[in-house]
Amino acid sequence: MKMQQLRNATIRIEYAGKNFLIDPWLRPKASMGPLIGYALVNPAVKDIKIPMCELPKATEEILADIDAYIVTHVHPDHFDMNPNGTGGDLLCKNTAIWVQNAKDAEYMKRSGFIDVRIMQETGCDIEGNIRLTKTPGCHGTKAPCGPASGFILQHKEEKTIYVAGDTIWYPEVKATLKTYQPDIVVLNACAAELLDFGRLIMDDNDVYEVYKACPNAAIIASHMDTVSHATLTRKTLRKKLAEKAIADKILIPVDGEIYQF
Repeated sequence: MKMQQLRNATIRIEYAGKNFLIDPWLRPKASMGPLIGYALVNPAVKDIKIPMCELPKATEEILADIDAYIVTHVHPDHFDMNPNGTGGDLLCKNTAIWVQNAKDAEYMKRSGFIDVRIMQETGCDIEGNIRLTKTPGCHGTKAPCGPASGFILQHKEEKTIYVAGDTIWYPEVKATLKTYQPDIVVLNACAAELLDFGRLIMDDNDVYEVYKACPNAAIIASHMDTVSHATLTRKTLRKKLAEKAIADKILIPVDGEIYQF
């Protein structure tokens, strides 16, 4: 299998001969403007426009030969959203799109997608015996900033991959690691934070907990250096992991980087 870090939580996974695009946030740099309507932990970032960087390659290349989209949750830094309640304008509306619940499915149907599917915690067989299983997530330390999910991909000839999605470390993540024993774990780890919800995704301590629970897995830190409410960068995350003596155990890809397993 191959995994390419594109930008933020947007990744492309080639798995058992099929191509999956995860959380496709494809807007140009700074096109969304600054975060508005949220209480920021650091007011100094209030004027920073997002996305904070461009995509590493042309959208046409990113979207080429995609067999299915997987959207862990419908938030504007994970999926291109329009003010009129639709989104995904650049995506092929005939391509299968997997979402976490009925509400997100209705959003995709309203956006013109023809083949909308809902991930299940009991799992679904797709695309030639690939097993896709929804996993739970907790999107905030104070209160959830809306529902969020992750997923497991399994195939008899591939390594098991766990994309945790927007979640902090909590008992359900630990249980997922214990149940599935994934070979590859992708974590959203920039420690983005808002006053009302607390820390929204993992920080260095959470990454360390994942490592301790699954030390033989390839652990990848994604969702870095793209949103203004992040409190860790690639550089500072690497420094904190070094203090924990696990910097060499965690992969922190730059945008566009490809891993093959």
